[in-house]
Amino acid sequence: QVNLVESGGGSVQAGGSLRLSCIASGNTYSTSCWAWFRQAPGKEREGVAANYPGVERRFYTDSVKGRFTISQDSAKNTLYLQMNSLKPEDSGIYYCAAGGWDLCMSADLALGAGGYKYWGQGTQVTVSS
Repeated sequence: QVNLVESGGGSVQAGGSLRLSCIASGNTYSTSCWAWFRQAPGKEREGVAANYPGVERRFYTDSVKGRFTISQDSAKNTLYLQMNSLKPEDSGIYYCAAGGWDLCMSADLALGAGGYKYWGQGTQVTVSS
């Protein structure tokens, strides 16, 4: 079992920045692909970024490329998402997720919600114009 706890959400104006953190505990050795998802009201959960720390393989959805950076501190069991140049359309609840190494073999798998076994409770991000 792996427990994920997100933090760092908040309200910012367009153009601002936020840094999300996700602290993992439990049997983290069973997971290798780590990701951030988001969900806006009335919309499906969307993969934002994913990271395979063993080989520094990262995936991003097109709308956040160049603005968001996913990183990981394995010693601290912490996943980060640095979000810069935020836009109102980035608003939503951001979730941390973890799953097996096979999820990080392609962008479609890494950014698809169906394969991840462990999820956090989410942190709210609101970007105002």
